Formats: sequence, C-alpha cells, structure tokens
Amino acid sequence: MKLHLLALSAASSTLAGTEAFLQPLSRSSSSSTTALNNYKTKWSPAAPSGCPHAASASTTFSAPSSPMSTISSGGANVNANVNYDAIRAELKLLMDNPSWDDGSLAPIFIRLAWHSSGTFDAASGTGGSNGAGMRFENEAADPENAGLDVARAFLEPVKRKFPEISYSDLWILASYVGLEHTGGPVIDFRAGRVDHVDETYWKDMSYGRLPAAEKYCCPHLDDSNVASTMDPETGTVKGWEGLCTHVRNEVFYRMGMNDQEIVALLCGGHVYGRCHPNASGYAGPWVENPTEFSNEYAADMIEDEWTLVGHGDTWLDAQGSAELRPAPGNRQFVNQVHGKVDDKPPNQMMLLSDMILAWDPSFRMYLEVYAEDEAQLKNDFGITFKKLTELGCGF
Repeated sequence: MKLHLLALSAASSTLAGTEAFLQPLSRSSSSSTTALNNYKTKWSPAAPSGCPHAASASTTFSAPSSPMSTISSGGANVNANVNYDAIRAELKLLMDNPSWDDGSLAPIFIRLAWHSSGTFDAASGTGGSNGAGMRFENEAADPENAGLDVARAFLEPVKRKFPEISYSDLWILASYVGLEHTGGPVIDFRAGRVDHVDETYWKDMSYGRLPAAEKYCCPHLDDSNVASTMDPETGTVKGWEGLCTHVRNEVFYRMGMNDQEIVALLCGGHVYGRCHPNASGYAGPWVENPTEFSNEYAADMIEDEWTLVGHGDTWLDAQGSAELRPAPGNRQFVNQVHGKVDDKPPNQMMLLSDMILAWDPSFRMYLEVYAEDEAQLKNDFGITFKKLTELGCGF
C-alpha cells in the first residue's frame, strides 16, 4: 500500500493561512498557547485535538544566542567542585566515533536524555531526568529503552574521570553537547540533578510512559499482508486515532506538553539516528543525514512517497533496502516503492507514531511550518528539549 502524503491535504488546505498566527516558542508564557487557541477558534476538526494543557504547558525558556551553552546553577544540589568545562571538552572528544552508527554518538546520547526525561508525570511529580533511574534494572528493562545500555556504557569512562558530576547531569549535558556538535540548538545547561541511590523510587513508577510506535493501531498477524491494515480511502493505518491519543494524551500531555511542543520535539529529535531491529524492532534512519540537525524529517514526511511494510516485504532486500525491513510483527513506512529501482532515493523510514503528525490536523499545521522553516524548528526544538530535560528537577 503506497501513501502519497501530498494527497492527504484536506486538512492542509483547510488550514491555509495558519502561518499568520503560528509563532515561534519564546520566553513569553503565552506564545505557544496563543497559537493553539487561535487554531481552535478558526478551525474545529470533527474529533477534538486541541490541548487541554495549553495554559499550563507554556514554555518558559528562550534559546540562547551564544556560540556555546553556559552552565548555570539549578539550585542547592549543584556541586561546586564539578569542572563542567573539562567535562564538556571530554564529551566533545566522544562525539565522532566511526565504529558507531553513521560515525556519531550524538544521536544515541540525545535519545538517552530524551528517554530518561520522558518518564515524567506532572500529576504525581514522579519520573524525569532527575535520578538517572535507567541505571537500575526496572527502568532499563522498559522495551522502549532497548539499546540505550550502549549510550550509558560510552559515558561511563567520563563518569569515572569526573565522579563529582551526577549521572543525571552527565546524561543531559552529553545530549546538549551532541546537539551543539551536530549543528543543533545551543541550550544553556542547568546543573543540580541528583541520582537515585537505589531502586525504591520505582514503586511510584510504571512502564508505558514512553511512546510506543504502534499502540492501539489495528493489529496484524500476517507479515506478508500489512497492506490490509491500511484504510484505502484515507491512506492511513486503521486505528491511527488511538495511536494519536496515546502519543498526545498518555505521553506528552501527561508531561505537560502541548501540540506545538510535541511536533517540535519529534521533528527535531527524529532527525537524529536510526532504529535497529534487534533493539526497537524497527529499522533504518528517519532522514538521509542522521547526524546533522535539519528540518529534513518534517519536509520529507510531507513531500515524499511512503509505503507501509512489514518483515515479510522481502522485495526491500532485492532493491537494496534490506536495512528498512522491520523485525517480525512490526510495521513501518519506507520511502521506497516496490519495483521502482530507477532514481531510488536514500533509504529512510517513518514509524506509525511519526506519521500521525501528518494525519492529525492539529499536529499537521505545525509540521507544515517546520517543513518550511528550519530556523523556527531549531529555536522551538531547543526550547522544548530544554523543558523536557528539566521536568521534575525543581529548577
């Protein structure tokens, strides 16, 4: 089943002119919520898609303009003996690594920071980057954290060399340095996270706080017939609305994010790295250049032709795209077409949880802006990633 995203433009055409009231995220507490409220007033989809947390999920940090991020105190827990400049220099030495994916460790450090932070629950105040709970068995065993033991292992020598810094701070600082090193936003780092001393914190935690790529979508049992799970009239996967609810409500609204912040995080974060069948069960990079910041993820999602595939789609191997075939039982979209070998594009994929940004009208209006404006994406992603990595830290 092929999906031409440009054909899915009913919501896009209805939203013509939304750029006039879409605003970059800024220090102002009203910028992102104003855009969202105006959208809800001007165009109302059949299914509710606005953010009930809009008033409380506003962003309060502006992207720094300095060429190098600064270190600031997060509170009473900051260790004055930590030499952050020396740690930053050590981290920079790690970033380029020809033995790892695409020659860079930056993507996996960014993922480590995201996943350690993305467990935050605003209602209970539990989770978040404070604590570095992935050092312990329960949190490390979350299926969504598969493969992150590699990132933690690469950072262990830095921790041994600079024992004064907490694991919690080190993981986040590594991601900030990785973003800077790859042309991404420069984010001021706040120190002061405190590590959990043991696993007793887990009694208030649970699995399911991180996004799952296919949750609530129509299940499929036959890897050779994933096309049967597509809706031929809309070009969407059956049950995608449930997946959208999972990503929006169960994951990001739970943390206190709004729709614009969700799209900014995914468009900025998924430009990095690739999936591995032996870890996540999915396969391949999202973009052609997965070690450089860009708006390629947003632009390609809208502009490229995407095909839903499963493990049984062995035609990918024959066409030089074996790296895009997911593990058994999983589905993903690829930018390849069965039988089309001339002018074959570089191998890229999208998860089902990525594609909801194109299918949901509220998400799509921000996706379209970021596809056209890399500078705004860089600004908004930097602000929102900082917010994500400071959730629950008490700064």
